[in-house]
Amino acid sequence: MQSHTKTKQTKLLSVIGDEDTVCGFLLAGIGEVSQNKETNYFIVKKDTPVSAIEETFKRFTSREDIAVVIINQFVAEKIRELVHSYRAPIPAVLEIPSKDQPYDLSQDSTVKRVRQMLGLGA
Repeated sequence: MQSHTKTKQTKLLSVIGDEDTVCGFLLAGIGEVSQNKETNYFIVKKDTPVSAIEETFKRFTSREDIAVVIINQFVAEKIRELVHSYRAPIPAVLEIPSKDQPYDLSQDSTVKRVRQMLGLGA
């Protein structure tokens, strides 16, 4: 087994989602805890305040060591205005379905941007 050594060029995936989604990504090996105890994952529960989700999204999208923010679409819906207003190419924001919530392609902010770029409307 190879050891993982984080270099200055290493970019992380981060995940904001329900417990099943986050645990799946952690089992796949994306979990990281920095020296100052900052993680690259956030579990959203039914009683998680929207303000905590917004703060986590802002923190993850402003970190230089994160290349991709993966977020369950039902979580993104809770902070839709913030997700739609995010325009930077890196970290990229990818909305994914969850096990228990339906996925609506028409609400995906990445798909909307691609459609606009191709002149297909929103």
